[in-house]
Amino acid sequence: MLCRGLARLSLLLLLPAALCAQAQDTASLAPPVPLLWKVSDADSSMYLLGSFHLLMPQDYPLSSDVDVAFKDAESLTFEIAPQEMFSPSFGLQMGQAGLRTDGSVLDSELTPATRSLLSHWVATHAESLARAGMTSDMLQRFKPWFVGLTISVVQMTEQGLDPKLGLDTHLATEAGKAGKPTGGLETAAQQIAFFDKMEPGAQVQFLEESLTSADEGPEEARRLHAAWRAGQDDVLWNEMGVQMRQEYPELYQRVNAERNKAWLPKIEQQLASPSGQDGMLVVGALHLLGPDGLVELLKAKGYKVERICSVCGKPAK
Repeated sequence: MLCRGLARLSLLLLLPAALCAQAQDTASLAPPVPLLWKVSDADSSMYLLGSFHLLMPQDYPLSSDVDVAFKDAESLTFEIAPQEMFSPSFGLQMGQAGLRTDGSVLDSELTPATRSLLSHWVATHAESLARAGMTSDMLQRFKPWFVGLTISVVQMTEQGLDPKLGLDTHLATEAGKAGKPTGGLETAAQQIAFFDKMEPGAQVQFLEESLTSADEGPEEARRLHAAWRAGQDDVLWNEMGVQMRQEYPELYQRVNAERNKAWLPKIEQQLASPSGQDGMLVVGALHLLGPDGLVELLKAKGYKVERICSVCGKPAK
């Protein structure tokens, strides 16, 4: 999952409705400039690709750089293995984990200001909540992290986003067609635990950030999506990673730094495979960026890491 809090990370990953509303000749759009790196050791390589988890038709076709990397890769790895990513039970398990079990209500954890923001958001988006099978009373039965996710999902659904067009989904589907093995860095249970085991204060921060992001409208998302399409890793890092690290250090560590460090040995294990096969890793773009990102972590380990970007003078090799 690229925030000035976890919810703002979703804005960077999810394309906002304002982009849908703009009159565009989608056929004239160039393919997105990929956030793509190649990591190599003596006998094998891994491509690192920064993802948006939901996209729109105008974000396809992908760059020829991605096509070349996909063709070269004998296997693909995602944050969660596709068989779990696409399983209906994943959502059910998350909903069960998000339920409050102590008889309390959500408002008991929130400040008056946050309760007011939530009440206003629910009133504004009541129809969308109803279509999702949710009501204001039902939200009160869930933990802050689950309500924060619900807010983000409802906002993105209203904006016409299609998870079937997400980069992860697209490449997992293509891998299946091509008969390429796939895997995950985390299990579905681990991702659920990532949310559910957040400290209460961090959960409330996440909910507050979801509400704040919802109120700020599509302008920031439009800018961030444009930066992703342009392959501007510096803009994405400065706009999202730096602010998140400064304003929500606990969330930043949990969302990015800790997970990246946990993934690093798994990536090294694949690079060290005696088969010498090449692979591709597709993760949320923020996981690749900044001093705690996988690109810098792998460089620090001594691996050769090069950006692949034909249109910016760094062609695939």
